[in-house]
Amino acid sequence: MTISTQRGTTEPWVIAPADVGSAESLALLRDYYLDVANSYYRLHLGREGTPEEIETGLAGSPSDDLAPPTGVFLLGRYDGEAAGCAGLRVVDASTVELTRVYIRPARRGTGGGARLMAAVDGAARALGAERIVLDTRLDLVEARALYTRHGYREIPAYSDRRYAEVWYAKDLARADR
Repeated sequence: MTISTQRGTTEPWVIAPADVGSAESLALLRDYYLDVANSYYRLHLGREGTPEEIETGLAGSPSDDLAPPTGVFLLGRYDGEAAGCAGLRVVDASTVELTRVYIRPARRGTGGGARLMAAVDGAARALGAERIVLDTRLDLVEARALYTRHGYREIPAYSDRRYAEVWYAKDLARADR
């Protein structure tokens, strides 16, 4: 499966499936986790996470299912440099779950989120999905805004994960209309 959102030679963002266990992917996943974990720690505890807390959290949040046949990991490159990611995991024959959506802070505001979300839709369809679901935290305001801008609507809870506070879904058939 090839998914690219590059248009011509002037588009700095290219999104494509990647090995979730590669050094680049693991570095992005670490940055993602540091970003969301420290946001939580600052909001609820008034401090950054300790190295031990971060390592424990990373170990308890594996991403190895974001690889065929159970999912896909998308890596976004900005001018050739790994700068963003998103993962999809297969829930059932018609549903995938979006997770690990991240753009490095230095590349936010450059259109990477929109490019990544377009690639997510294509990857979901390639997996046979008709629907994408996700859960997130209420304090991740920018992420929630990105999801709603790209056709996701709030839905009732479908999981009981510790940090899940709001749930979204996108019907890919409706997105085609």
